[in-house]
Amino acid sequence: MANNGPAGYGLEDLLPHRPPMLIIGGIVEVDAEHAVTVNTVDPTWPMADREGVPSLIAVELAAQTAGICNGWVRIQTQGPASDQTGWLVAVKRAVFYAAHLPFGLELTVRAYNTLAFDKFREVSSRVHGDGRLLAEIVLQLYQP
Repeated sequence: MANNGPAGYGLEDLLPHRPPMLIIGGIVEVDAEHAVTVNTVDPTWPMADREGVPSLIAVELAAQTAGICNGWVRIQTQGPASDQTGWLVAVKRAVFYAAHLPFGLELTVRAYNTLAFDKFREVSSRVHGDGRLLAEIVLQLYQP
């Protein structure tokens, strides 16, 4: 696992998020079409309760993983000082195969750009943990 992105760019170079909303643990792979991240379910995450977090957090993990990919494209085309702003426009589809994610569970999130039109993207994501598929998510994003 690498916490830094390609060419030494860190998470905060690629994403507009800052703690406590920055929940990505590390970048495994990134290019113009996809990103893979690893993340350990943590008590500091939004929506945490005594036992873990609701699987709904997978939507945010998918969005941030997609943001890693799109942030890399932004840096390549506009430079590292460019505007990091981006919005989650819609959750087109979300299927959760677990209700709750326990603390300490390591999650691997894969996000693929499946459609790009002007400043809009559609992203398909899968979240795996403990050898199981935990969520499948399709998001629509806008990045000015």
